[in-house]
Amino acid sequence: MKKPFELYILFFWMAFLSLNGLGGGVVFMIKPDGSLMGMTTEWLTKTPFQSFLIPGICLFLMNGVFPLIALVGLIGRRKENRVLNALNVFRDRHWGWTFSVYSGIITITWIIIQQLITNFFVLQPIIIAVGLINLVLALMPRVQKWYTRS
Repeated sequence: MKKPFELYILFFWMAFLSLNGLGGGVVFMIKPDGSLMGMTTEWLTKTPFQSFLIPGICLFLMNGVFPLIALVGLIGRRKENRVLNALNVFRDRHWGWTFSVYSGIITITWIIIQQLITNFFVLQPIIIAVGLINLVLALMPRVQKWYTRS
């Protein structure tokens, strides 16, 4: 089977998501008051956080490192990993594909929670769209078939 075209689009958006999460997380860790992102800690009044440090670490890991791991798995679909396979609930699919689905779900959930407890930020609709795009692309039949174990 020829590599599906949709897969290249998924690679792009997974990389975009990862770079955004890594960059945003680093910015919050460097300046936890949110000022480098045009935010203030007043946005956190409905949250258990006093600064953006913990959310920044979570952003870095969950929306930066995790999609990067998924992307590496998507690109290197022939590579197996016992530890990552242990977290794969879809045993008939490669772990990279499963992690891309997880990543879409994590991103959508992250933004929905963020919108419920903080002020509106211009990147929120963009990132939720990226999460939805990643999820839809990963669930496309040709992409699923590409990552089905034989």
